[in-house]
Amino acid sequence: MSQAYEKTTDVPGRPPRTPAVRDNSRHQWEKDRARKPRAACAGDGATERDTGLTTDDLEFHASYRLTGATPELAEAFGVPPGTPLLERTYRTRHATEPGPFSLVTSYLRHDLVEANPDLLDESHEPWPGGTQSQLHTVGIEVDRIEERVTVRAATPEEARDLALAAGTPVILLRKTSYDIHDRVVDVAFCTLPGDRTELRFTTRLERW
Repeated sequence: MSQAYEKTTDVPGRPPRTPAVRDNSRHQWEKDRARKPRAACAGDGATERDTGLTTDDLEFHASYRLTGATPELAEAFGVPPGTPLLERTYRTRHATEPGPFSLVTSYLRHDLVEANPDLLDESHEPWPGGTQSQLHTVGIEVDRIEERVTVRAATPEEARDLALAAGTPVILLRKTSYDIHDRVVDVAFCTLPGDRTELRFTTRLERW
């Protein structure tokens, strides 16, 4: 399903950067892979799908820590403030480019994933098949994903981390995953560079 995308640049003197096309069919694509053996999903993740790159083109970093739910996250998960959450931070970039494709921070309820110790260990990243595959190992099936999108100018810290020119817009995407029991099982915050990210949505309508 990967495509080859031409590098683009809108800043004179700046090297071209690889664009990314993020479409909502990626969620079903990930769910279809969740029950496959991990080896069958290796080397073909969501970033490769969005960019047309290969795993060898990419540099990936993940860090985990245990934290307590803030009031915002407690409301999202329907749990008391301070409830233990697993915070996961991800950065993936083209090996020859300075900035990552996005800044991603994801939260899982610790009590729902602690049965599989591998899910608490960042050394197992990148996990073939992604989060839905990880959740499947503890018996969780994702039923639906809600995404909310807003846009604003990058903060100085975001511009630095994403290697953006001052004033470049960023796309803020909040992704909430619900399981088949209507529980929130993952809340992720993605900051995407507005100069090279395209969001694409296809809505299939039921026929009369």
